[in-house]
Amino acid sequence: MPALSVIVPFHNVEKYIGPCLDSITAQTLDDLQVICVDDGSDDQGPDVVRARQAEDPRIDLVTQHNQGVGRARNVGLARATGRYLAFVDGDDTVPRDAFQRLVSSLEDTGSDLACGNVMRLCRNLLVPSWAHREAFARPRKRTHITRHPLLIRDRMLWNKVYRRSFWDRLGLSFPERMYEDQPVAMAAHVGARSVDVLAKVVYHWRQRDEPGTSITQRSLEAGNLRDRLLSVLETADLLARHAPRLKPAFDRDTMDIDMGVAAEAVAAMGAAADPALIDLIVRYLDGVSREAWLSVPFAHRLQVHLLRKRRLAELADVHAQARDGRLRPPLRPAGLLRRRWQGRHAWLPGGLSDVSGELGLSARLLELDWRDGVLAGVGRVGVGSFDVGALRRVRVRVWLEERRTGERVHLSEEEAAPGWESVEEEDGARLPQHVFPFAFAFDPAALSPAQLARRGQWDLRLRLRGPGLRLEGRVAGPRWLPPAIPAPRRTSGVWVVPVRNAKGAWGLRLRMAEVIIGECRMDGGDLVFSGEMADVGDGEPVLRLRRRSDGEEMYFPVALAGQDFHARVPLADIDECVGHESWWEVVIDQGKALRPLVRTGQRPVATVADRRFLVDRGEDGCLLLAER
Repeated sequence: MPALSVIVPFHNVEKYIGPCLDSITAQTLDDLQVICVDDGSDDQGPDVVRARQAEDPRIDLVTQHNQGVGRARNVGLARATGRYLAFVDGDDTVPRDAFQRLVSSLEDTGSDLACGNVMRLCRNLLVPSWAHREAFARPRKRTHITRHPLLIRDRMLWNKVYRRSFWDRLGLSFPERMYEDQPVAMAAHVGARSVDVLAKVVYHWRQRDEPGTSITQRSLEAGNLRDRLLSVLETADLLARHAPRLKPAFDRDTMDIDMGVAAEAVAAMGAAADPALIDLIVRYLDGVSREAWLSVPFAHRLQVHLLRKRRLAELADVHAQARDGRLRPPLRPAGLLRRRWQGRHAWLPGGLSDVSGELGLSARLLELDWRDGVLAGVGRVGVGSFDVGALRRVRVRVWLEERRTGERVHLSEEEAAPGWESVEEEDGARLPQHVFPFAFAFDPAALSPAQLARRGQWDLRLRLRGPGLRLEGRVAGPRWLPPAIPAPRRTSGVWVVPVRNAKGAWGLRLRMAEVIIGECRMDGGDLVFSGEMADVGDGEPVLRLRRRSDGEEMYFPVALAGQDFHARVPLADIDECVGHESWWEVVIDQGKALRPLVRTGQRPVATVADRRFLVDRGEDGCLLLAER
C-alpha cells in the first residue's frame, strides 16, 4: 500500500501534462501512486503520459470518453490504494517537498486533512494567490474552519492531502459536472475533526494563456453557469445546515464573484436566458442577508438585484452603463444622528442603497512641472463613481507628509465645487467623472535644514471635507498616463526628486547622488545613456540590471572618460518579460552599488522585436527599465 495516491485528471493539456507529472514524480516523498485519468483528450497528452509511464512504474493511466473532471476524479478514487489522497490538475505543478510536508503534518497531528499555501503560475512568474494569502499567512495545527473562518476561501481540492479513512468516513465523491471541487472541499473542511494549515507553498496553480481553454475562461457559457450555480447552492446548503456562522462570509465572496459572473452572463443572454437558470440564481439570492448584499459595490449590487427581480432588459441596460463608465448615480445623505450616504437609483430600493463604506478618494494629477523654481500641480479628486452634486462645495487640502516622521508641509487649501469632466483611462477610453478641482505649489525653500538633512521620502496627500464627509488619501493615477515625472532640482546641496511609485502614487524623494544620468535616449534598438560619476574609483564599473520580481541580474559594460560615463543596453538582449510587466532597476556596480539619479525628464518608449519597453524613474529617482 503506497503512502499517497495522487489523482491527476487531464483533458487536452499536452503542453502542460509533462511538467505536471515531472513535478509529482520528483517529490521528496517517493512512496507514491500516480493515477492519471484521461478525460477523452484529442491531443497528444495521453502519449506524453505513456512516455512518463514507461520510465516510472508508479504512474498509472486510465482512459475514458469525455465525461468531465468530476467523473474522472471518481474513476481515479476507485483505483487509489494509498493511506492518503491528493489531487493535482493536469496543467498545474507541485513544489518538490509539498507532499512530504503535508503527509508529515498529518502523521504528527492526526488531523483529517492538511492544506497549504498556493502561488499562481502566470506564464513564467509565480505570484501569491489572493484566495489563499490571508488564510495561510501563518501555520496552524489541529485547527478547524469554524475556528479559522478565513478557510472559507480555501475551496479548491488540490492544495491538500486527505486521510483516506476520513474521506471514506464522510462518503465523499464528486458530482459529475463542472465546479465539482467546491462542495467537496467545503464538506471536507466542515466534516474534519481537525485540519492542519501550512504557510509553506504546496501548489502552483497555472493561469492559462490560451483563450477558452479552461472552465473559468468559459464562465459566461450557459452550461458553465448552471454548473457553477449548482455548486454554489450545494455549498450554501451545506453551510446553512452544518456551519451557519460561516455562511455570511461565504455569501460575501459569492455575491462578489459568482453573482458578478451570473449578472454579466445573463446580461449578455438577454431575453434568451433560460428561465430555469434564473430560477437557480433567485433560489440562492433569496437566502442572502442584507449585510452580504451591502458588502458588494453599488453597480454590482444593482445588477444582481435586477437579476433577482428577473428584470432582464433593465439588467442589460445597467450592465452596459457600468461597463462603459456611464453609471453615475447621485450621492445623497441619509440618517440624522449618524450621517450615511446612499447611491440613488430608481430601480434599487433604499434598503440596498447605502454606499457609505464604498466612498473613497480618487485624486489624480493632470499637470505637474517646475515653474520658476516652484513645483506646480493641477488635479482632480472624486469620491468614486457617483454624481456628487449634493455636496455642492467642499474644502480640498493638499500637503506633503514625510513617511518616517509624519511631519507635514502645507501646500494648498481651497473651496471647490464639483464639475463633470472627461477623464482618460489607461485603455484610451475617456469616461465622464464628477470631480472637484485642486491646485498646489511647492517651493523647496519651505523645507527646513533638518528636513533636508534627513533626505527622506515625502508622500503627496489630499483631504476632501464637506458636510458629513471627510476623506483622505494619496494623490495617484494610472502610472502609464501623463503627466510625465518632472526632472529633479537641487537645493542646498540636496536633490529634490519628484517621484511616482509602481501604483501611480506621487511624492518627493530627497537624496544625494554619486552618479547622475544627464542623457537617456533610444538609438535603434539600444537604450543609450550617459552622465557623470563623483568618484570613478579604482576598478572598472559595470552596469547591473536587477529584475524586481525575482532578483534576476544582467550585466553590461560601462565606458569611462574621466568622470564621464557612457552605457549601451541592447534591449533585444534583455531576458523575456516575467508576468504582465517586468521592472529592471539600473545600478552602476563599482564594488558597491551606486544608484544613479536621472536628471532628464525624458521617458523614451521603444518597441524592439515586438517587445514594448519604457524608460522611467523609480521612487528614489533612479533609472528603471520596464517591459509591458
